[in-house]
Amino acid sequence: MNIHVLAQQSQGDLNPVLLIIYLTIVVIIVASWWKIFTKSGQPGWGALIPIYNMYLILKIAGRPWWFLLLLLVPLVNIIVAIVVTHDVSKSFGKGLGFTLGLIFLPFIFYGILAWSDTTYQGPSAS
Repeated sequence: MNIHVLAQQSQGDLNPVLLIIYLTIVVIIVASWWKIFTKSGQPGWGALIPIYNMYLILKIAGRPWWFLLLLLVPLVNIIVAIVVTHDVSKSFGKGLGFTLGLIFLPFIFYGILAWSDTTYQGPSAS
């Protein structure tokens, strides 16, 4: 059997273990966002709606709605996402270390933010 035939067969295969891991991480993050949204006085169901959930994150972070437009600009969106993530962290009284956790291990740190006794302090919190 030649390699080309093997490659064609494997392209359509979906690894069920990776799919389960991916879906588990998505569920954890969505559930965490739901809890974070309710902690900060926003509708929890907003975590399920694309774009609207980013609008709510911007409200929690204390950023204006037009930051959504910046999130659509390639490369700029990376910087804006980091700034907004840091603002969310500060809104819950956390610092730079927690922001790095939210960026690199979101499925753990958003869960900590959601289910710990951390309270929403607002966008002006340091």
